[in-house]
Amino acid sequence: MPIVYTKLFDLLKEKGYSTYRIRQEKLIGQGTLTAIKNGTGGLDAKTIARLCEVLDCQPGDLMEYVKDAGEGVQ
Repeated sequence: MPIVYTKLFDLLKEKGYSTYRIRQEKLIGQGTLTAIKNGTGGLDAKTIARLCEVLDCQPGDLMEYVKDAGEGVQ
């Protein structure tokens, strides 16, 4: 998946959010959290907006686009 959430997990750790706290405060659902950790899912706009509000950041602080090595080759 070309969108990676490494920045999100780094920011959550920096702000003191454990996986338990993320679930307790309902920032990200368990299924979504697992999917983004595994690189098989993404965040919807509503979740991104909530994270930006809670973490006082911009969407680009949560995720980044990483081009696949095989992209563009035909």
